[in-house]
Amino acid sequence: MISSIKPVSTSLTAIAGVRRSAPAKLRFSPLPIIRNLENSIPFPLHVSSAQNLSNFSVTAAQRRDVFRVGAYEADRSQPIEVGIELPDEQSAQKVKIGIYFATWWALNVVFNIYNKKVLNAFPYPWLTSTLSLACGSLMMLVSWVTRIADAPKTDLDFWKTLFPVAVAHTIGHVAATVSMSKVAVSFTHIIKSGEPAFSVLVSRLFLGDTFPLPVYLSLLPIIGGCALAAVTELNFNMIGFMGAMISNLAFVFRNIFSKKGMKGKAVSGMNYYACLSMMSLLIVTPFAIAVEGPQIWAAGWRNAVSEIGPNFVWWVVAQSVFYHLYNQVSYMSLDQISPLTFSVGNTMKRISVIVASIIIFHTPIRPVNALGAAIAILGTFIYSQAKQ
Repeated sequence: MISSIKPVSTSLTAIAGVRRSAPAKLRFSPLPIIRNLENSIPFPLHVSSAQNLSNFSVTAAQRRDVFRVGAYEADRSQPIEVGIELPDEQSAQKVKIGIYFATWWALNVVFNIYNKKVLNAFPYPWLTSTLSLACGSLMMLVSWVTRIADAPKTDLDFWKTLFPVAVAHTIGHVAATVSMSKVAVSFTHIIKSGEPAFSVLVSRLFLGDTFPLPVYLSLLPIIGGCALAAVTELNFNMIGFMGAMISNLAFVFRNIFSKKGMKGKAVSGMNYYACLSMMSLLIVTPFAIAVEGPQIWAAGWRNAVSEIGPNFVWWVVAQSVFYHLYNQVSYMSLDQISPLTFSVGNTMKRISVIVASIIIFHTPIRPVNALGAAIAILGTFIYSQAKQ
């Protein structure tokens, strides 16, 4: 191959301190970028002589400029472009990720607040869960029909691989809602911060995965912190506790099924979650009718409206809309960031939800209970760092 070197953002033409005073042949050793290119291409790489060399040497600041390397085989004329991201592009990407995180956390906090308000007045988690999925499905169908968003191109294989993901998502969603109908929002999220422990356990037992020792050690503060928070919870409820635990397990399986089944599927994060919501809605609806039923819903709705007033209807709409939006943004962010960054963001999200719910609902909390929550969340953060 022959490679030519051209500056992208500067008129600088001297490279690696080469002067015009003598013709120069560039070698691989002073050019690490070409060395990397050579390692990634299965053909011999040759570098042509430098052209148009300047009368001055390259300063330290100038050498930090970004160069684009164009390489091509000796018997072909089409160059192989190797682009290097500019600093401005990196800054823009960081800002974009920051916006995703801020939006994700804010939407999640708002959802949890309205969801708890609805469940306090209308303690029917199966219907509440169903309405959340129905609202998101309707929003995405409208956006596809009106072409606000491009509809995904799917086939039968896509829906087959999505089905186990949807089953796990449905169980996790309903279990979390049941938990929040019985205990404080902060307690549910403290227990849900123990999800990494379930992830390691399931991956080890069912997939045969092994992890380095620091990962296993990071589970100790997670398990210990959750246990301390549970035994010191003032309003402990076994159904609420088990709901959060089942939600953890279900979401771990959802993530595993999603990774195994969706490889090579060209569907964006937004449309993927939309399809997931629609299939989950079809799964949960018959169970919601069987467990609670229209008669119970009608009586509970009348009582809630009589006690709260028209604001109750707004609460139901808000919790349904914000549930879909926060999940949609989280799946969209997965298209932009690494799983490790997402894991750290998820940990910070739980902190924001716990703090906000304690402040808004005036949740009584003991110092030892707060200590348990802090230990569990710290363990989650350590786990995300140890697993990288």
